[in-house]
Amino acid sequence: MKIRKILDLDKLSSLVEKYKKRKRKIVLCHGVFDLLHLGHIKHFEEAKKHGDVLIVTVTPDKYVYKGPNKPVFSLQQRIETLAALQTIDFVAANKWESAIETIKIVKPNIYCKGPDYKDNSLDYTKKILEEKKAIKSIGGKIEYTSDETIFSSSNILNKFGDIYSDNQKSIIQKINKKLNFKQINKMIDELKNLKVLVIGETIIDQYYFCEALGKSGKEPTLVLRDLNMEQYPGGAAAVARHISGLCKSVTLLSMLGQNGEYKNYIKNSLPKNINTEFIYKKNSPTIVKKRYVEINNKTKIFGVYNINDELLGKKNENEFGKKLSKLIPRHDLIMLTDYGHGLISDKSAKSICKKSLFLALNAQVNASNMGYHTMDKYKNVECVVINETELRHETRNKSSPIKLLMKKLARKLKIKNLIVTQGSQGSTLFTANTKKYYSSVAFASKIVDKVGAGDAMLAAVSLCLKKNFDKNFSLLVASLAAAQSVETIGNSVPINKNQILKSIQYLLK
Repeated sequence: MKIRKILDLDKLSSLVEKYKKRKRKIVLCHGVFDLLHLGHIKHFEEAKKHGDVLIVTVTPDKYVYKGPNKPVFSLQQRIETLAALQTIDFVAANKWESAIETIKIVKPNIYCKGPDYKDNSLDYTKKILEEKKAIKSIGGKIEYTSDETIFSSSNILNKFGDIYSDNQKSIIQKINKKLNFKQINKMIDELKNLKVLVIGETIIDQYYFCEALGKSGKEPTLVLRDLNMEQYPGGAAAVARHISGLCKSVTLLSMLGQNGEYKNYIKNSLPKNINTEFIYKKNSPTIVKKRYVEINNKTKIFGVYNINDELLGKKNENEFGKKLSKLIPRHDLIMLTDYGHGLISDKSAKSICKKSLFLALNAQVNASNMGYHTMDKYKNVECVVINETELRHETRNKSSPIKLLMKKLARKLKIKNLIVTQGSQGSTLFTANTKKYYSSVAFASKIVDKVGAGDAMLAAVSLCLKKNFDKNFSLLVASLAAAQSVETIGNSVPINKNQILKSIQYLLK
């Protein structure tokens, strides 16, 4: 292998200029190329015929959205494999998700894509249109190869690779029998028309990244050096962000501190399609949850909460009640996240349950409300998402089988669809009407932070259930949303619709 064929983008740009001065025509191909196969080789051979020098740029691992456990081969492995092909003159790692910036840097004469991109309408991400615009802007043009599309890295890996567990394969097969990707794309697109109201406490999640220096010289205390801080809108605001990528109209009804601390930050952090309605809790701060994280392995060391858990006073309660009466009838789906920090009284809970056409609920147990918080005040809820610890807390049962407890809780609170998450073991959905259970394994390839995973799952599964989608499919979408969440710090990144679609597309190949 000629290692000199592997260059970085900056060196590649200057090299292209030299070739162009010699009247050489430059062709650029771009992609993941996870498993090199005959289709790729034919694609490169035909692309080379459009010019004199063939350059291939490769998508970095973090931007590969082809389902869990992808890419199978690392960026460096994929680059070295491509560099071994005689047809290819130079290979470089891309720095971005698409080839848009790369095209502007390299400035090829021809940008070459496979035949599956010829019908631009089939690319639901619309990246191909942006890439066409980029190549046109630098005076080049796009060409499509005519190699057969029967070859696919994902198809080969799905069939012959050992990348999915038996449970994952079972779920994929069940969905494949009922739905094709064209149907799925249409179904997900239909979610945009739902009008969603998110109710709950907004929380500012702050992450202080520290370096552990060691034990104090005078006391048995761990000493940390504060390096940097990141903060994200959490709680109900995070749920609203998740939904905003799937629905056009979202309203957030939430609670801030008496002085409205962080109001401007929250509003500026939310997408424009989220309308906000706030009440300002008397004698309280805006909830801030600080987490101190050891930077090398991203391990949380301890947390500090700035919070007042007392229930709303009479004036705030009346104001909240009026907003509920005004907003609930205007929305198709009510998504309630009760973190037990004083926003939802028994009276408010009863009102929300009575007035909502479709109510989805996450009543979370956390460090500040353990032993006090309960779901007893909610009845006749269409969808509930809780974790196993919360289920056992609600049923006061430490050892009985999960399915037995799910059935018991669903009957007690008249829950139509109850979803229980179990971390790496996946999740289970119980439908009260049919008495059926549906299971999905976890699809996360790596776990960075579990904070916010339940919120992401609630956002995705409740939308699907509201549209009466197939239960296995609804659970898959929710599992992929949760997988996106745990692979990032806290609520830093909301659900990405295109990432979910792309994962499903490649899972079903």
